[in-house]
Amino acid sequence: MSKKIVALAALVAASGAYAQSSTVTLFGVMDASIAHLSSDTNDITGLSSGGLSSSRLGFRGVEDLGGGLKAGFWMEGGIATDNGGSGFKFDRRSTVSLMGGFGELRLGRDKTPSYLNIETFDPFGDVGVGGVNGANLVGSASSAAGTPEGSAPKRVSNSVNYLTPKLGGFYGQLQHGFGEKADSNRLASSTALRVGYENGPLNVAAAYGVTRGGKVDQGVNYKAANIGASYKFGDIQPMVLLATERGNDRRVDVYLIGAKMKLGAGELRAAYSQTNDKKANDADTQRFAVGYGYNLSKRTQLYATISHIKNDRNAKRGFAVSSSSLANPTIASGDNATGYEFGVRHTF
Repeated sequence: MSKKIVALAALVAASGAYAQSSTVTLFGVMDASIAHLSSDTNDITGLSSGGLSSSRLGFRGVEDLGGGLKAGFWMEGGIATDNGGSGFKFDRRSTVSLMGGFGELRLGRDKTPSYLNIETFDPFGDVGVGGVNGANLVGSASSAAGTPEGSAPKRVSNSVNYLTPKLGGFYGQLQHGFGEKADSNRLASSTALRVGYENGPLNVAAAYGVTRGGKVDQGVNYKAANIGASYKFGDIQPMVLLATERGNDRRVDVYLIGAKMKLGAGELRAAYSQTNDKKANDADTQRFAVGYGYNLSKRTQLYATISHIKNDRNAKRGFAVSSSSLANPTIASGDNATGYEFGVRHTF
């Protein structure tokens, strides 16, 4: 009897030790704002989801395999705070990883290296009325035919990623997304690289990526390149971003200068950007945005943002709103547009 008790105690102890080597975390963001978007053509008012940070729900976990090796997973899906959405899927990120002193090998759906620079060096993180709207500058999944999600999307599926460990402040990422087309190994595939340096107040990074579109017998390479930098001067963090996309006889450039500044119990954000179509006349856009977020706690922030867009005669760019029910107003060629929103973000 005593041997059985000892054996049972040993089994319980072993189970406890195993459980401690593996952790799973539930996390998310709930963000909603009252927004008013107007153009020279019409306007719309309503509730938007993700004016400061995209609303999301996720699960992530890490298991210690011993010898400095770890396994991890990350499952994250977008949420429509304004209306609940019509379905949930892990469309933001779905990856499994092996991590160690060598860095990280990550498989699944993840952000593209070039888009990481867009959101990192935009004071508004490329969301809400203040976001620079810097993805797919040349074409969407429909207008950049043959690509899975556009000329330079935010995320890519079926990808293999290698992320280097930080070495003296240097970091990097290499990504390849398989097109998975039976008649072609290249169609709908993508390859991208990002390298950067972050040490103290300085962060600078550059990225380059190629997405294959077109058809099997007549492919089109869509190329995206950008470089961004930021530097913290005490409570002020100015930043700059230069980005370009080319493909299918089109070229679009983005120039952004902005800053974040601690102010009272919150943060002031401002950005000015130009989006220039290099293959068309009078098709450029200027955008100015300013916003403030007041921290009620470490996890809850009240915020307000206002943005103005000035389109040239042949341009009709809008806002980077991420709502399932509140769309951009109709923006005709040459329209100016103004948007403002007041919202609350809670993280958990």
